[in-house]
Amino acid sequence: MSQSTSRKRPWLAALLAALVTGLGHLYLWRLRRAVGWLAASVLVTFLLVDQAAFETLAGGNPDTDALLAVWPMYAIVALSVVDAYLIARRPAAGSESSAHGEPTAPSADEDAAPSCPHCGKELDPDLEFCHWCTTQLKAGEDDEEANDAPR
Repeated sequence: MSQSTSRKRPWLAALLAALVTGLGHLYLWRLRRAVGWLAASVLVTFLLVDQAAFETLAGGNPDTDALLAVWPMYAIVALSVVDAYLIARRPAAGSESSAHGEPTAPSADEDAAPSCPHCGKELDPDLEFCHWCTTQLKAGEDDEEANDAPR
């Protein structure tokens, strides 16, 4: 069975996270993580960055001291970008890997349950299609059952 990957684009998640801290995580539908990165960015900016450095940079007179003073803010943004990129690269939630990227061992129940040939997810035996991806499954089996029925 092939491992499906996320349909989200990692480069887009990273770009959005670089533009606005947390936006890349919103693109990935990770609301708590987006709020966490935004809160971390605001806290680090207010607690660790000197206000005079902002005034110097806003005045159009950037010097190396001002740029070095705001490095904690840029470090949080860089970590957010890397985190959004790595999350987008993880396998999709319904694939064979767990949420942490570690392969999961199939249990005895999973071996016995039929799986969809198209998406690989567990099938409902009462349905003639996969309720996950809507692939038709029993088209050929219905014809065989009709031929086996007494006339």
